[in-house]
Amino acid sequence: MIYIGVTGWGDHDSLYPAHMKAKDKLAEYSSHFPVVEVDASFYAVQPVRNAAKWVRKTPKNFRFVVKAYQGMTGHLRGEEPPFETKAEMFQAFKESLHPYQETNKLAMVLFQFPPWFDCRKENVDYLRYCKKMMEDIPVALEFRNQSWFSHAYRTNTLSFMKQEGWIHAIADEPQAGNGSIPIVPIVTNANRTLVRMHGRNLYGWNKPNDANWREVRYLYKYNRDELLEWKKRILALKKESREIIVLFNNNSGGDAAGNAKEFQEMLGIDYEGLSPRQIKLF
Repeated sequence: MIYIGVTGWGDHDSLYPAHMKAKDKLAEYSSHFPVVEVDASFYAVQPVRNAAKWVRKTPKNFRFVVKAYQGMTGHLRGEEPPFETKAEMFQAFKESLHPYQETNKLAMVLFQFPPWFDCRKENVDYLRYCKKMMEDIPVALEFRNQSWFSHAYRTNTLSFMKQEGWIHAIADEPQAGNGSIPIVPIVTNANRTLVRMHGRNLYGWNKPNDANWREVRYLYKYNRDELLEWKKRILALKKESREIIVLFNNNSGGDAAGNAKEFQEMLGIDYEGLSPRQIKLF
């Protein structure tokens, strides 16, 4: 099964009737796509009531990819997470997942590590710690440092992920030096594979100090030839992975949903069991 969606559900205006309230957007989103990435969980461990609300608003077969809290992935440089210990932080995060698990709507948790998380023993040990703490919860791993897939470490990185049970989060992003990774279309978990489409805005990717860097970084629209490249990759990956989730993250210009729809059409996928869609009158 190939699931196609986007990251977040609040900012994709092309999907929603005019003046739709924020509280109604997820239900409407789930009339278009069968999966979404939860980004709010990266910024703070979410109250259980939020996940409970979100699962209620989506149909039975809808899936969530929940992003790991930034304190768990080392993004809080110079800051301390609001927990006494790492174990307490992981436990709180796992408890926040219960509504997804109870409704069988948790596809996986995504651990996206920062550009300074490079390939060295200390960090390999931390990955083992994360996997142990998450127990049997499906977890995906996305790197942002090129060293993991360098000539010296690529084979060992992929072997490690297979042995530890990590789902490979394959990234499409600009090739911008050490702070980016190449496309590595390799399955490490036979049950699930994640693909995240960040766009190819090289200029924006290299502007981390820009005040609007988040908007600039993901300002990109995939053209048809680029999507056809990915169609071939996805069909090849499908032979080795039971489920593939493709998430478009190129939404600074509002292009993610359109690209996701176009890619769905290219693959000839017609999803069943989506929510009823509201009619756009104006």
